[in-house]
Amino acid sequence: MYSAQEDPEHLDHGLVGTADQARDIARGFLSVAAPEGGSGPEAVLLVVSELFANAVQHAGGVTGFRLEARPGAVAVAVAVDDASALPPRPWPLDPRAPGGFGWHLVQELSSDVQVKVHAAGKTVTATVRCPTGVRPQPAS
Repeated sequence: MYSAQEDPEHLDHGLVGTADQARDIARGFLSVAAPEGGSGPEAVLLVVSELFANAVQHAGGVTGFRLEARPGAVAVAVAVDDASALPPRPWPLDPRAPGGFGWHLVQELSSDVQVKVHAAGKTVTATVRCPTGVRPQPAS
C-alpha cells in the first residue's frame, strides 16, 4: 500500500519478515480502510500478530500476507500463507504454561476462519468484524 504521493518504484516489495512489520502494514491499511478506529481494528491487529507468529513458530515462516476490505464490507480478511501443509491445531489451554493461546484467540476474534491446503503449503484466512470505510466504486 502506498499513497499517491509516494513513488512505488522506491518501496520495499519484499516479504514481511516479522510480526512487528505485519502489524505496521496492517495499521497503515486500517488507517485507510477503517479510519473510525474502535475495537474492530484492534481485533484485526491481534489476529495479524497471532497468525503471523503461528506461521513463524510452527510452519517455518510466512510466504505471503494479505489484508482485504471489500467495498461495503463490515469485515477485514487477514490471510497468511506458509510452506507447511499441516493445519493449525489448538493446544490445550493451560494458564500455568506459556503459549498455546494464539489459535484460540484467532478463532474467538474472527467471524470465520478457513484453512486451505495447496501445493505450496497452506493459507489461513481469518475474517474479523471491522466496519470499513471502503465504498463501492461507481460503474464506469
